[in-house]
Amino acid sequence: MQLTLIKNSDELKYAQYKIARVVFAQTHAVSLRLVEAMTSLIANNAKSSGRKFESVASDAKLFDVLNDSSPDKNLLFVDESNRGFQMCLRAAWRMLHGTLSDSCYGATRFHRADVIPSWATSLGYIADIDGFLFYL
Repeated sequence: MQLTLIKNSDELKYAQYKIARVVFAQTHAVSLRLVEAMTSLIANNAKSSGRKFESVASDAKLFDVLNDSSPDKNLLFVDESNRGFQMCLRAAWRMLHGTLSDSCYGATRFHRADVIPSWATSLGYIADIDGFLFYL
């Protein structure tokens, strides 16, 4: 018996789900404004670094939710029918198709407002959106 590896040929759909899961886990989908800002940040980071969107969405240095120690890591496995996750899927789809406006003003980095990482102490944030600070 010969086994054949079946790959998902729809790379755009794969990227959409990967991005949406990271955005959902990071933001908890508390608002459309925050979901769109976080999705815009992925696009901005990809453009400025020359990486693919999915590569940026896999960056554990950028998204702390990807680290094993994150208390929100389990949110990466959200059920597809979750309304907040559906909102993240729509934002990711719009970003991948070039119809999502940049709602984080060109930002490529962020952190939660209740934690100040060392890299942020010398920078001024450009947006404060629902408890997240965004930086260029």
